[in-house]
Amino acid sequence: MIKLSVGAVTVACLIAACSGRGPVADSGHAAQPTKAGPPPGCLVPPATCYTPRVFRAAYGITPLLERGIDGRGQAVVMPEVAQQPAPDASDIRQDMARFDSLFGLPPARLRVLNSLAGTGSPWLAGGEEVEDAEMVHAVAPGAAITIVLVKQSAVRSPADFAAALTAFLRLGATLGGVISASASIGEHYLTPAEVAGVDAALRADRDHHVTVVAASGDKGAASDLHFGSATPVKEVSLPASDPLVLAAGGTSLTAGRATGAYIGETAWNTLPAPPPGGDGSSASGGGFSHLFARPGYQDGVPGAEATRGVPDVAGDAAFDTGMAVVSGGGSTGLAIVRPATGTSAAAPFWAGLVALADQLAHRHLGIINPAIYHIARGPHYHAAFHDITTGDNTFVFPPITITGYPAGPGWDPVTGWGTPDARVLVPLLAHRSSELSATPIGGQPSAWPLSGVTTPVHDSIASTNSRQGAEQSSKLRSGTTQMSGTTQMRSAV
Repeated sequence: MIKLSVGAVTVACLIAACSGRGPVADSGHAAQPTKAGPPPGCLVPPATCYTPRVFRAAYGITPLLERGIDGRGQAVVMPEVAQQPAPDASDIRQDMARFDSLFGLPPARLRVLNSLAGTGSPWLAGGEEVEDAEMVHAVAPGAAITIVLVKQSAVRSPADFAAALTAFLRLGATLGGVISASASIGEHYLTPAEVAGVDAALRADRDHHVTVVAASGDKGAASDLHFGSATPVKEVSLPASDPLVLAAGGTSLTAGRATGAYIGETAWNTLPAPPPGGDGSSASGGGFSHLFARPGYQDGVPGAEATRGVPDVAGDAAFDTGMAVVSGGGSTGLAIVRPATGTSAAAPFWAGLVALADQLAHRHLGIINPAIYHIARGPHYHAAFHDITTGDNTFVFPPITITGYPAGPGWDPVTGWGTPDARVLVPLLAHRSSELSATPIGGQPSAWPLSGVTTPVHDSIASTNSRQGAEQSSKLRSGTTQMSGTTQMRSAV
């Protein structure tokens, strides 16, 4: 993830200036773990984050993992800005090793592509990059994580942003079945030609059956402030507003700290707390596009308007309820445990879920929006989703107030259809998306009972585990090494 700082405004965005393919970065030796003190920060009572175990339990992911649906055989691709040595930069190999050790996760299958950025320190990462990778790994611990490093010049202007995003989206189709993009740029920043370029790249991803998930933004009914702008605009943001993207909004989760029992959620909004100076309040991005007509999958949805509504779904984004992630403290060598926050946490969360569904379906599902809406408008809605009905996404940037939208029953332009109960949603998604796919890749339907919900899916889990486990073992025997508890991919791609 690129952390773009403009003046006093810090904007979390995910873009990549990509035009080719290249070798995976190789440090040449195993990184040595640094000192890690007792878990500080958000896990200290009163805790302001959830452990991955509790987080997975709250969203119904645990039963899938227990049955071997862990994302094995899949890859999630994330573009991230190359980092230079700085107090807030750390070695992502060590961060992932700390994360795995602290929370009992298997070693991450992490690879970093450095040919586009050509940095001398490819393993250095900022906090946003670490958050992306650890979120995906917690949700889909068997999936490979591919980080594409890009140069910081990609965020100098809206034109550079659009060109970089377009190039990355085209490259991403060749690297994996799921793209997690925390990019957020208001629609008004881009020219018609730039918008058309992004949309064309997304169509190419669709044609390659790649699922693109993007954050809806962190400024509620306004777009994030970019490039020195100090005047918020009521609008939605690209690429989430494109109908070919699964747009992920934000919530605030309440769950049992010990067991992960789901208690409830509200729309994410830091109001009524006074907004911090220079940045305004934070809330789930959502509203209606000025560029894209309402897609067919939103036809007839109560609350929909004549143009594309955002977001489609949501995940925990609050500053005091996020999943715990671990990153280094730069030169101090101390681990920092903090919550994953913003809709930039919701995007990799949903990308990990899609990796689980891809594994279960034995295919890359590609654009899943029609399936999401079909499920949500059917009899399993309240089993597959947590419907978020309280809160809003009003944004305050003193003295300006951008009045937002209210959350309510069903779909709304704050949290979409809500957050997942993955135990039910993932099998439904795998089956429904497979029905809609034009290019099945094998397997016959079978039944998978889930506590009273029987859903036809492709092949049995045992067959999935056997076949993909063999494939994974073959891949791991060729061109991988273990480094600090994290599998580093060495082969060229």
